[in-house]
Amino acid sequence: MATEYQIGALWIGGTLSYLEQLCLKSFVDAGQHVKLYTYEGVTNPPEGVELADAAEVLPLQGFLRHERTGSPALHSDLFRYHMLAKGDRIIWADTDAYCVKPFTTPNGHFYAWESAHGLNGGVLGLPKDSDTLAALLDFTSDEFAIPLWYDEKYRADCEAAKAAGKPIHASEMPWGVWGPHAITHFLKATGEVRHALPQVALYPVPYKNRNLMLRPAWDASVFITDDTLSIHFYGRRMRARILGAEPTGIPRPRSLIGRLLRKHRIDPTLAPLQRHGPAEADAADAADE
Repeated sequence: MATEYQIGALWIGGTLSYLEQLCLKSFVDAGQHVKLYTYEGVTNPPEGVELADAAEVLPLQGFLRHERTGSPALHSDLFRYHMLAKGDRIIWADTDAYCVKPFTTPNGHFYAWESAHGLNGGVLGLPKDSDTLAALLDFTSDEFAIPLWYDEKYRADCEAAKAAGKPIHASEMPWGVWGPHAITHFLKATGEVRHALPQVALYPVPYKNRNLMLRPAWDASVFITDDTLSIHFYGRRMRARILGAEPTGIPRPRSLIGRLLRKHRIDPTLAPLQRHGPAEADAADAADE
């Protein structure tokens, strides 16, 4: 039997936009308890969302940002692994993951393929005794650890830099090194990938087709089926797309996101997207690049 799980998410601090409000409220409306961890407080969480101190899971000391983008995705990756290790019956969800159906699992494993070759950690459940979780915690404990999943030349370059006394830091490595790339590698290495859900479950609309979710009257059934549990909005890129395409900064009412905002009674004018928002807004997008 499936066990009831709560949802854990992270927002560094400050104001949520209507996109994050929509995603968080979708879980509440589906009947799941949502715990939003924050370091600096959140000014406008949806009703029913519990705020929790993120420092109790992972102290803010040594906060990691990706060198090229300034995104806190590395810290977000690290946070979710520690949250899963310390939490009880909890599944991680990025703040750009929309809930279609409640998340349940009979064994603690909850993740899905994002493509034919890779998995994503935008939604992630791992039991405390998971070999994958242990491997992720061990690998991310060393900010200079050399990833084994990249090609031979990259690994050789890392080894040479280390031998020269200038090891490459995780923030200088490819986007997703601690996130989807590591998750995919260790799930396959441990064999726990056998528990993975199909792409349609959590990432039904592929990244390359994300703009369809803003097209008025788009037939979502092309991708979203009865087997879909969540829709990933690819938040950072979706926010940029909305702001670039819509003068009001609000999706058109007949678009998928526009219809969902209305369904969950989210007023986008009260929590607008920020054209030059803080880097904290990128915490959800570890797989966006």
